[in-house]
Amino acid sequence: MEAWFFENQTGNFGIKIRIESILFHEFSDFQEITIYDTLEFGKVLVLDKAVMFAEKNEFVYHEMLGLVPLFSHEKPERILIIGGGDGGVVRECLKNPFVRQIDLVEIDKKVIDVSKEFFPEIACGLDDKRVRILAEDGIEFVKRVNAGGIESQKYDVILVDSTDPVGPAEGLFRRDFYEAAAGSLNGRGIFAAQTESPFFNGSLIKDVGKIIEDIYPKRSLYCASIPVYPSGLWSFTTGSKKYDAEIINGSYKDFDFLQLEADSKYYSREIHPASFILPNFIKEIMK
Repeated sequence: MEAWFFENQTGNFGIKIRIESILFHEFSDFQEITIYDTLEFGKVLVLDKAVMFAEKNEFVYHEMLGLVPLFSHEKPERILIIGGGDGGVVRECLKNPFVRQIDLVEIDKKVIDVSKEFFPEIACGLDDKRVRILAEDGIEFVKRVNAGGIESQKYDVILVDSTDPVGPAEGLFRRDFYEAAAGSLNGRGIFAAQTESPFFNGSLIKDVGKIIEDIYPKRSLYCASIPVYPSGLWSFTTGSKKYDAEIINGSYKDFDFLQLEADSKYYSREIHPASFILPNFIKEIMK
């Protein structure tokens, strides 16, 4: 008998993946966590019945959220990641030569624990000495940093690796969070967040883009192709106080991009600016 996982998207559309077995299933204090072993994509992490990533192509999402903002920044030494308990974005950020400290703020410690157990190749950076893990609410965390007002405690880059805008992640798509995050960046900081599918979440992309445009001098949106996400096309929205996110910063002129590209499967010097070239229908959403 065949077994399938089905993720319902709109009531009229969903994603179906054939599974071989259930490796893990538990309700944490915050959400339902399931890990499936699938025939097509390998192990898949599912939170509250929504796919977070698949082992076969997780590198696309993690590389594009982690590497694009960091290589747009001249010297990203202090990084804050909200969510991302699986460690994939941490792994990618550690490829940047300037990174000295990464604070990973994940509300659900269980996600960290199961990722270390079932996805060690993704969670491999979580034990790096430059990484500090904080099991707490990312919204409250940035509010404290912002309220503190101490420049030395602020960040060069803030990345939001969130689930869909429901449940624990709902507040990560609101104006008060974006404003607190901006206040937690130093004067040359960059903010980036995943902002869902242009095909199914155009209103969210428009709303988030307007907020980011109100807060930051520079706003951009870029996309990547991720097969296990709804429609296969995914967006990321950035706000920058100084740098153009579309451009790899000149401070990397002597950096060994050949080695980076050997260690990466999607990101490259060419992909970086190309990902900001948007189809007309996404440009229309952004207006």
